[in-house]
Amino acid sequence: MTDLPRHFFVTGTDTGVGKTTVTVHLMQRLVAQGLSVIGMKPVASGCEWIDGVWQNEDVRHLTAAANVAAPPEIINPYCFAPHIAPHIAAAQAGVEIEFKVIQNAYVQLKTLADVVIVEGAGGLLVPLSPAQHTMVDLIQSLRMPALMVVGMRLGCINHALLTAHMLKQRGIPLCGWVANYIDPQMSMPQENLQTLITYLQQPPLLEVPFQESLA
Repeated sequence: MTDLPRHFFVTGTDTGVGKTTVTVHLMQRLVAQGLSVIGMKPVASGCEWIDGVWQNEDVRHLTAAANVAAPPEIINPYCFAPHIAPHIAAAQAGVEIEFKVIQNAYVQLKTLADVVIVEGAGGLLVPLSPAQHTMVDLIQSLRMPALMVVGMRLGCINHALLTAHMLKQRGIPLCGWVANYIDPQMSMPQENLQTLITYLQQPPLLEVPFQESLA
């Protein structure tokens, strides 16, 4: 944990690989080390109307894990009700996802906490706008290193290596990776883990055992 940069972006090898689970886990560890920590989710789709505002479950978990308070509009600048791809949800809402808005929110959060962990949506090539901007473009615009969450299941090796290759191609530092065991029935998990260590040329920062939910 001491090798992590102060601010980093959590990306995943796919949707549903446990980015929020890992982000919350990392936040809790850093808080226990005496650091002020806050989480950010720039774009979220799949929200509920609670207490007069749209709220996303992942954002609620990030907010609960933080030990610093911040306005919800800078923790989660873009929040869409339908649980669909962000660029489609934004188009339905008549909203354009602007990187400048996200950048400004991130800058504000950096003034409030020692550590800002930004969690993406889906994988690196999830579209964010009709102009063919994707999640990896957002990471680049924020000038952040990336931590990769690998959902340990069949196919994870290919997905992990493709993700790492894209980060390298874009010049985005990989500050570490996490093996998140999302499939309790996965065959040969340790063999898959060792293959990932060999090809990524580094051991995982963490191995997170299977859990039903963050609750």
